[in-house]
Amino acid sequence: MNAGVDLSFLGIHVAGNTVQQYLVALAVFAVARFLIGFFKSVVLHRLKDLTGKTQSDLDDILIEVIEGISPRFWDFLAFYAALQFIAIPGFIQKVVDVAAITVAIFYSVRVVQSIIEYGKREVIKERKEKDETEDVSMIQTLSDILKYSVWVFALILLLDNMGYDITTLVAGIGVGGVAIALASQALLADLFASFAIYFDKPFKVGDFILIDNDLGAVDQIGIKTTRLKTLRGEELVVSNQEMTSIRIHNFGKMPHRRIDFSFGVTYQTPSEKLKKIPQMVKKIVEEQDLTRFDRAHFKKFGASSLDYEVVYYLDSPDYNKYMDTQQAINLGLVEAFEKEEIEFAYPTQTIYVE
Repeated sequence: MNAGVDLSFLGIHVAGNTVQQYLVALAVFAVARFLIGFFKSVVLHRLKDLTGKTQSDLDDILIEVIEGISPRFWDFLAFYAALQFIAIPGFIQKVVDVAAITVAIFYSVRVVQSIIEYGKREVIKERKEKDETEDVSMIQTLSDILKYSVWVFALILLLDNMGYDITTLVAGIGVGGVAIALASQALLADLFASFAIYFDKPFKVGDFILIDNDLGAVDQIGIKTTRLKTLRGEELVVSNQEMTSIRIHNFGKMPHRRIDFSFGVTYQTPSEKLKKIPQMVKKIVEEQDLTRFDRAHFKKFGASSLDYEVVYYLDSPDYNKYMDTQQAINLGLVEAFEKEEIEFAYPTQTIYVE
């Protein structure tokens, strides 16, 4: 009489599979969960230690993305691996396959978006280190466009794996895109103009510019419009398309500002004092910060004044600093002329009666 374990029950069929197949699937699930747990607790931990020693932050972000994956995803992954060892109805198999593809695409999109976000932060950081005033809104916009594009591509990929004919869908999107483009030509023109402004950089936030007859500082460069803060205090909104099609005087690009101004003294001023005036002006200009004196000359005999012309340079493109400096020079001239008893001229007429 032979003694042994009766394994005949392994061949019993239940719902289209043998008991042995169910046990194998259960074993696969258990092994898969063990390997996943080992990966998360040991391998991932060591990888995190290694990435902490590298100079790049990209590997740290990838580790964070993996750590942020829901535990249910890992359970589903083990469950999906186990299902490969048993036969299930075709409809259920299709649902499980679509679910697996959906989850895989979802987390793939998260990885790609994390890389895009990392790239955006690095570019913004680099730009800010070079110039703290640089407008980075366009970088943010491009980042958002890339993220949305990834989702659109992921949706098309998912529909394709679900068995839908995406050729028709893509063609429909193309036709719809053309219709939208025709209906929003002005908006798209401003959008592309904003890209041109960003990459060509004719001006940036903070620059003082002149467009037509309007002077103002660039306050914001958006997708559709550029906003200026004018000297009168109001906000001037100009479409980006217009900003790329008109002549712009950008005072912010000046390494220095050349300033010339004139004034006149009365004809009764003695010649000795007329000779002193250029040196007086030079001394006053040179006392100001950021100024470089160029010249001061008795230029001409005016209708009611003896006219002087002064030229100096201001080592700053800032308009407010220019006005502060010019004001200080004007006040200095008034004080100096009062001490020397020199009178500024103003329009007068002398009538001689015989």
